[in-house]
Amino acid sequence: MQPQLTPPPPSLPPLNTRVSLILRLAFYVGTGLIGLQIIPLIFAYLGGVVVAATVGLFFLAVIANLLTMRVFDRRPLTDIGLGGGHGTGQNLMWGLALGGGAAALMMLAPVIAGAAHFQSRPESVFAWPNLIFYLVALLFGAAGEEILFRGYAFQLLIEKAGAWATILPVGVLFGLAHSSNPSATWLAVMNTMLWGVLFGYAFLRSRDLWLPIGLHYGWNLVLPLFGANLSGLTIEITRYGYKWDLGTLWSGGSYGPEGGILTTIFVCGLFAVLHRVPIVPQTACIAVSLNEPA
Repeated sequence: MQPQLTPPPPSLPPLNTRVSLILRLAFYVGTGLIGLQIIPLIFAYLGGVVVAATVGLFFLAVIANLLTMRVFDRRPLTDIGLGGGHGTGQNLMWGLALGGGAAALMMLAPVIAGAAHFQSRPESVFAWPNLIFYLVALLFGAAGEEILFRGYAFQLLIEKAGAWATILPVGVLFGLAHSSNPSATWLAVMNTMLWGVLFGYAFLRSRDLWLPIGLHYGWNLVLPLFGANLSGLTIEITRYGYKWDLGTLWSGGSYGPEGGILTTIFVCGLFAVLHRVPIVPQTACIAVSLNEPA
């Protein structure tokens, strides 16, 4: 009896004209913009601002990807890199370890050096339900941003325009999308652009979304646990806050560490570390050219 071979994933239908590519991208962006006017308002009404910015964003990203893929290519959502193939769990764990580890090290180093300390918040009350709520909300937020910015449209552009010709401009857009966050500065936006490029490189290494989701969630999870602001938002998970004894150029001020030079240094370091860790490459279903040997 001959062994049964697993059929390869369906290849992307040929895009013979620039018009067909533009139609897909325009539909994706249009769906996202329309959903942006409706979905966050619904979730804000149901659960407040935090739910709208995390769970609402997740549903917006899923809907934009799912509709575009079903209308044009009849593809399942898992084709953007959300499948469960061999090694995806390892990729997710590496992402969590690198993102969370980098954030923890960045927050601990100033404390050890005497350049920061923890300060109690007498008005804050710790409760396990609140902690669990924020942990889940931050997961939805990180996954939603990765699905939206590194999903179908991103991978389609990689296939047609090339990896770095896509990763760099999308990273810039990712940073600009955070420019309206509270207390955002030019350095905060530049750091977020660097993060956007790093997440794009993570996809390039793993060809799935589990690695960038893990990186994103690990980082976003640790900063509030240390009592620091996250992208200009104060998320009081614990009863203490992180008090910097450094200037805003290093600390990021009210925006949080992501607005300071320390984040710049650690993100650049993550590029080097990510290049070396044993990531398990998956089979890309949209950007199929990534499956070819370099």
